[in-house]
Amino acid sequence: MQRTTPPFRADHVGSLLRTPALKEARDRCARGDISAEQLRAVEDREIIALIRKQEEVGLPGITDGEYRRASWQTDFLQQLDGVESYEGERKIRFQGPQPRNIQVRVKSRLGAFSGHPMIDHFRFVKEHTARTAKMTIPSPSALHFRYGREAVPESIYPAMDDFYADLGTTYRKAVRAFADAGCRYLQLDEVNLAYLCDPALCAQVAARGDDPHRLPGIYATMINAAMSDIPDDMVVTMHLCRGNFRSSFVATGGYEPVADILFNTVKVHGYFMEYDSERAGGFEPLRFVPKGKIVVLGLVTSKTGQLESRDGILRRIEAAAKFVDIDQLALSPQCGFASTDDGNTLAEDEQWAKLRLIVEIADEVWG
Repeated sequence: MQRTTPPFRADHVGSLLRTPALKEARDRCARGDISAEQLRAVEDREIIALIRKQEEVGLPGITDGEYRRASWQTDFLQQLDGVESYEGERKIRFQGPQPRNIQVRVKSRLGAFSGHPMIDHFRFVKEHTARTAKMTIPSPSALHFRYGREAVPESIYPAMDDFYADLGTTYRKAVRAFADAGCRYLQLDEVNLAYLCDPALCAQVAARGDDPHRLPGIYATMINAAMSDIPDDMVVTMHLCRGNFRSSFVATGGYEPVADILFNTVKVHGYFMEYDSERAGGFEPLRFVPKGKIVVLGLVTSKTGQLESRDGILRRIEAAAKFVDIDQLALSPQCGFASTDDGNTLAEDEQWAKLRLIVEIADEVWG
């Protein structure tokens, strides 16, 4: 059976490859050749065209492709009250090319929320589609996991539990602001619970003084705090992956270490789960999924342009359905196609071919 509410049987994570016109405009704005207002006009035009393409492919959930961002996480976090960005050493590293060394840290107490430019970004999408407008933001753990105590000066937060509580409050207010703007489909990009399934990253976290076994519970509490003031008709989902920058990755390891907390403590309504390679492990952790929650299987990779076999995807859906009812499953790419404005190493037409395949397979499986 098809779904009329998100997450949809055929869905996508959110970010899409930036168009040449958009990249050129951003470069010109960075050089001072055009104004911020002129760049915004190009963004508006390219996003409207992007919305139409998503509709033509058949996607029920529509995003702005994160076209107004350079990064899936930094652009959101640095605009929160009490947070700043700076150039510093990257501690969590990709298995390949590295993103720009732009980090974030706390500069004053959190807990307030005076607004955010991405609320207007959401409104723009909602105004230009009759379908469900989807907004994506980084999960609260994104302000902590990569940096640990270095992101949270002891002079501001002597006790880390106070930081976690205030960050949860900030997110509760932010999520409510999106809801008040009409958002009924919000996705929290929570890569760090998946990172905590990698023994090497757990060792790295422990070496800096954090307890990798305690962090999943801390992150779950902040996510639940973020959702604690949503309207009854708002759907909040979570996206999990192991890193996505120019087709590279960070972590390896199946979901088993966090599966129980992930599915039974975290209160989100659905999960976008990376499952395009052996790095993500098997489907066995899906046995923890309770009734009423949806798992969107990320079986189609966004990291390469090679189109997946329809029969191969169907077999993997069948394999996943051995652990959770097939009516609780859906299909998507394993991640966005452009977590930063660099984008992954595939062409635009290959991106759209993958999204069409997802829509076609979902129609075949769920009617």
